[in-house]
Amino acid sequence: MNEKVVMNDKVFMPLWTMCLFIVVMNTTMFNVSLPTIIQDLQISADLGSWVISSYSIGYALSTVIYSRLSDVLPIRRLLTVGLITLGLASVFGLFAHDFNTLLITRIVQSAGAGAMAGLGLVLASRYVPIERRGAAIAMISAGSAMAFGLGPIFGGVISQYFGWNGLFGITCLVLVVLPVLLRLLPKEQPQPAGFDVIGAALTVVNAASLLVAVTTQSLVWLAVGIVSIIVHAWYLKKAKESFINPQLLKMPGYLKLVTIGFCILVLNLGNLFLMPLVLANLFGKSALMIGLFIAPGALLSAFLTRFVGRFIDRYGNLRFLIIGHCILAAVMAAFALNLSVSPVVLLLGYLCFSPAFSATMASLNNEASRVLPRTWIGSGMGLLQLIQFFGGSVSVAVCGLLLHAQRDLAPAKAYEHVYGLLLLVSLCSLGVLLLYRRSHSKSNTGQSIQA
Repeated sequence: MNEKVVMNDKVFMPLWTMCLFIVVMNTTMFNVSLPTIIQDLQISADLGSWVISSYSIGYALSTVIYSRLSDVLPIRRLLTVGLITLGLASVFGLFAHDFNTLLITRIVQSAGAGAMAGLGLVLASRYVPIERRGAAIAMISAGSAMAFGLGPIFGGVISQYFGWNGLFGITCLVLVVLPVLLRLLPKEQPQPAGFDVIGAALTVVNAASLLVAVTTQSLVWLAVGIVSIIVHAWYLKKAKESFINPQLLKMPGYLKLVTIGFCILVLNLGNLFLMPLVLANLFGKSALMIGLFIAPGALLSAFLTRFVGRFIDRYGNLRFLIIGHCILAAVMAAFALNLSVSPVVLLLGYLCFSPAFSATMASLNNEASRVLPRTWIGSGMGLLQLIQFFGGSVSVAVCGLLLHAQRDLAPAKAYEHVYGLLLLVSLCSLGVLLLYRRSHSKSNTGQSIQA
């Protein structure tokens, strides 16, 4: 790409974050409407869950594809395809009145939605000056966190007054914003390069089969996933320019960052899955009240964005990664030990959890953008995001399975046990982070000695 290209990031990044907010919110605002969808379409709960999981799976896969394509195609073209796909699918969804149409609409939506997540970090990494990059990435992370938190409120209000079809009206707004984004986007001169279609297809099969295996508890799909991974590993040894850059797996520290990203999304989506259940089943809260309990944390996260970004740029990523991990672990410990005391525990816990999650994700993504070579930004950030979303999807499925396995226990005990497992995940992630910091410090020391 042309390295002299500039972008007005002070205007562009807030607008991009607003669009990302809409796209990410589309993953959560359908949750509160799922019982109504199941009743209206007269389908089973298992079948209805695919309204949520199909979007999550497609969103994760399309994210890495758009990110990888940004190495060979102009971002303007990719964004145009993505948002038009998402917008037109959303218009179609306004008139979906049977399950098959609804499911197809959600899948097509997800195929376009990945453009926002996949290209946002690439744009920030490629065109935002390094002294402001932390703030830009923090803004993106806060937009996502706020969308996760406010999605249930928007979903509940819209469903109540306009029906669940009205939820598609929110994502139609991307068609209005697209011309403005295109006007602000820099014009690139991509270098001629090939695109590994076979590698991309294998990546899709890897992720989709494993996600379906976990969601449906299918040994057949698990076997398909394992075989596809073996085939993909063999292919990586033969391919010259593969979709997944094998050099990333050998890069010092990168796999540790990927592991941390996986664990953090496990915590976030696992918590967002459990909190509504706890508030409804232990404290009898309605869907709207559940959203109101989650909203303050999301709003606080958005308010702190400008400060977090500046602090990351000033004090570095590793310090905030460690602070964020400690807060997340403390919240998980509080939930595991005092969950049934009062709903206020959940309210106060999420007030700490949401900003800590945003700061941790911003620091993690910024750290990855700094250690990756410029030519690997698309593939490196794309793979990182794919693993993150995969972790979130697996987390929801596993939490649901664990609750089902403990159905004979008192609900409070079952929820506390699952939060105990999430606490263990947070501590494991902190351990990997400390190993990364140690190796990072040794690397810097070695470079100083050589200098």
